[in-house]
Amino acid sequence: MSALSQFTQSINWSDLGDMILRVAAILLCLIVHEVSHGLAAYRLGDPTAKMNHRLSLNPFRHLDLFGTLMMVVVGFGWAKPVPVDPRYFKKPKQGMAITALAGPASNFILAFLSALVVNGLMGAISIRGEGTALLTAARFFYLLVLLNIGLGIFNLIPFPPLDGSKVVAMFLPDRAYLRWMQLERYGMFVLMLLLWTGVFDTFLYAARTHVMNGMFSATEFAYYGAQNLLR
Repeated sequence: MSALSQFTQSINWSDLGDMILRVAAILLCLIVHEVSHGLAAYRLGDPTAKMNHRLSLNPFRHLDLFGTLMMVVVGFGWAKPVPVDPRYFKKPKQGMAITALAGPASNFILAFLSALVVNGLMGAISIRGEGTALLTAARFFYLLVLLNIGLGIFNLIPFPPLDGSKVVAMFLPDRAYLRWMQLERYGMFVLMLLLWTGVFDTFLYAARTHVMNGMFSATEFAYYGAQNLLR
């Protein structure tokens, strides 16, 4: 959609106001992601996250300094891992996989809902004009789409300690499972090195662009719906 393309190109990411919106969007993405992990584990019988106050909406309980910085700079990052005790699960491997998938799933859901709002706002802007409030709201929700998709895709990479590694682990035999999970203590250092050298860049940006285009196309009806309502 040409209107959306022009809108995204008009955003000045170096502007202080846009940076404030970006930080606010990052905090919301990370909170949703981590609380979803904790809620999934809690529903499966593990109270560890609740006991450690990780079901809180307080962003400072979830932020990882380097992971948050990566979100600000490149749009891909992570938060402080939610503590999970698989001994509470009836089926530990499956419980860990479900708990892990809850985070990225919540990000994709929030991204889709945000894309719906962006298209609706862009339809309103095309009729009412570029009011400050409408543009600010559209920029914020566009950031939510961008960052939630980036966070969701990044965490699905099957590399310890990312969420995707828990899904892979579900299919491993017990001995291999234990060795795979032990890689988490070293995985973050390797992951930082890979991010620093840009190994994942091409894949991450291509995947994010593809998913974003799909979401905006799937929610395009909101653009025309808003136009019809306001005419």
